[in-house]
Amino acid sequence: MEPAKLRSDRVVLDTSLFVNPDIRNDFGNSPTEAIEGFLILAEQIPSLEFYMPTSIFAELMNFVDKEKIPGRLLRFLRQKSPSKHELTCPAFLLYELIEDIRERVNKGLRVAEKAVRSVGKSDEKEVIQGMRKNFREALREGIIDSKEDVDLILLAKELDGLLVTADQGAIKWAEKMGIRWLMPEKFNEYLLSFIENPDRQISPKEE
Repeated sequence: MEPAKLRSDRVVLDTSLFVNPDIRNDFGNSPTEAIEGFLILAEQIPSLEFYMPTSIFAELMNFVDKEKIPGRLLRFLRQKSPSKHELTCPAFLLYELIEDIRERVNKGLRVAEKAVRSVGKSDEKEVIQGMRKNFREALREGIIDSKEDVDLILLAKELDGLLVTADQGAIKWAEKMGIRWLMPEKFNEYLLSFIENPDRQISPKEE
């Protein structure tokens, strides 16, 4: 059996790591600077392989100054789409997704009903803003609601990788599918632990 310390662990990254200002500060003050800060650490950790779905990488490029992105990013952050036609998911996930959507639609209806009842009692603009906020929370918070989110989850599953994301919907479904995940706030600390202890062994179940 291959020694654990020689095992290359795979890490799947989301855009929030570089784009969200509350998260990226450990690496840089802007998305472009955050990528450079990440690369400085990634170059020192040969035991980790970093991946990002192609769709999410394209999304990330919309937030950065492309002329300032170092070419070595493509060497350390591998772009890969999940093998959509080869991967399979347990049927219970489909049932849970349908049930979750049903509950969210009902919540959305209650939000709309509440907004209608408040018409005439509050300012129209205030009612609309409140309804939009509550409706968005009811239908979108904690759910996978884009093909990019699906790519992220499927790639992490395919690679048996450690998922790094702040998206609560992605985390929720990672839990359901047995995918390891790490909060972005801890990612810098996670990387530094490998640099400070280069002989550190990687556990297949490490989170």
